[in-house]
Amino acid sequence: MTISDRRFRIADQLTIAGCVIVLAGCSQTRVAEAPTTEKPAIDVIELSATDARDRMASGQLTSEALTKAYLDRIAKIDDAGPKLGSVIEINPKAAADAAALDAERKAGTVRGPMHGIPILIKDNVDVAGMVNSAGSLALADNHPAVDAFMVKRLRDAGAVILGKANLSEWANFRSTRSTSGWSSRGGQTKNPYVLDRNPCGSSSGTGAAIAASLAAIGIGTETDGSIICPSSVNGLAGLKPTVGLVSRSGIIPISVSQDTAGPMARTVADVALLLTAMAGADPVDPAGAAANGKVAADYSTFLKAEALKGKRFGVVRQAMGYHPDVDASMTKAIDAIKAAGGEVIDVKIATYNAWNDPEFVVLLYEFKDGLNGYLKKAGSPHASLEALIAWNRANEKQVMPIFGQEIFEQAQAKGPLTDAAYIKARDIARRLAGKDGLMATLEGNKANAVKLDALIAPSLSPAWPTDHVLGDHFVGAGYGMAAVAGTPSITVPIGDSHGLPLGITFMGRAYSEGELIGFGFALEQATKARRPPRFTPTLVN
Repeated sequence: MTISDRRFRIADQLTIAGCVIVLAGCSQTRVAEAPTTEKPAIDVIELSATDARDRMASGQLTSEALTKAYLDRIAKIDDAGPKLGSVIEINPKAAADAAALDAERKAGTVRGPMHGIPILIKDNVDVAGMVNSAGSLALADNHPAVDAFMVKRLRDAGAVILGKANLSEWANFRSTRSTSGWSSRGGQTKNPYVLDRNPCGSSSGTGAAIAASLAAIGIGTETDGSIICPSSVNGLAGLKPTVGLVSRSGIIPISVSQDTAGPMARTVADVALLLTAMAGADPVDPAGAAANGKVAADYSTFLKAEALKGKRFGVVRQAMGYHPDVDASMTKAIDAIKAAGGEVIDVKIATYNAWNDPEFVVLLYEFKDGLNGYLKKAGSPHASLEALIAWNRANEKQVMPIFGQEIFEQAQAKGPLTDAAYIKARDIARRLAGKDGLMATLEGNKANAVKLDALIAPSLSPAWPTDHVLGDHFVGAGYGMAAVAGTPSITVPIGDSHGLPLGITFMGRAYSEGELIGFGFALEQATKARRPPRFTPTLVN
């Protein structure tokens, strides 16, 4: 589906009455009338999900009005105006679903705090009635029959699936020269702070859309940085959960060792709200059993302004020193943590970044195995990675106009997960990032010799200019250790560089999401660092 196709779905939601025409050969309905020009009943700009929840509970707002207001803003900001290109597809049933949830509320049934809240979901997650394509035209006709485990939990909690967000095609695992935020199905997503800057990937559409208030909250997925990075450069709070805390069933995979979905929002309170609805042990997920008994009933209970008091944090200065504005913002954040009663000490990770090479080997093996399994289960006409490579070659002008598929080809050359090379790389990567890296430092290693509550590091550099010739100009990242270790991390805004947002990442032990939410919330409240995007066309020196 092209972006122009998606606009018809927006029209479908905004038209109150009219003749619906089903075009032959299309998988969607299209409306003959133009979208309504009626002013939305609510201003959604910077409206938090928790505020929307409270207004619906008090009768001041309905989910249908809120949903239509977001659809109107998508039409004005994503399709027109700045043309962010962050929403790849609208749920044709969004307004009807919202109205049904309003009726439930009126009848006295409220499913929970998420009841009636509109959300966007990254386009690599199965949502029944919508396409799941990983941004690729090769899967433009992939219509999952059932919701992913996580999506079913969200619907049961009362969330309104507003639509799907664009992403870096194949979650940025197709080419070594990729441009984050670009997909052959959705085009290029822009950063709403400075439009010619990159939104980072692979959850680029979710990051840009939530920053621009195109939905209340959104869902991204991460293998290594794809929640933390787009959250940071789009001025959001974003949480990467412990692997297995949130089900991966029904998500187009890269890595069974590292993949996870997670919440992205404008406030930490909204992150807690969404995580509560998302999290749940899935018996089908290989990591699900380990999460049994470790899922908090309500992550909002950790939202305490004094959460930093008496806690000890290790600052990873190995992840600093590459940009003065990043270092200055980190210094301010450290000062705020100390002022709130926290202790901050310098630490040194003995294995820092030594996990990178074995991690990539692991991802190549696991991508081939996991993708082949997903395609087979989905009944895709392209039933394997090998078939996708051939399809891409046959459709090169449409699918590979700016970068190729070197990573696809490297993954295809790998053998099964029983290969000794895979097992060795997996064990080495886990040990270097986990046991000998994150955990050794948290528990007190030779460098710091004291037990820590979390590690902190700058999330990454300011957003770089989008470049379809050279690809991404990625500078600095402090989150990789937790990604490879499979442990949780959260980023929150701490400042900016020339108007481009900067974030800090807290990394903790497995299943410490609640504590990290508390730390992020306390720092957020102490600094109030987030600023809304202004859709600046470019930076002027």
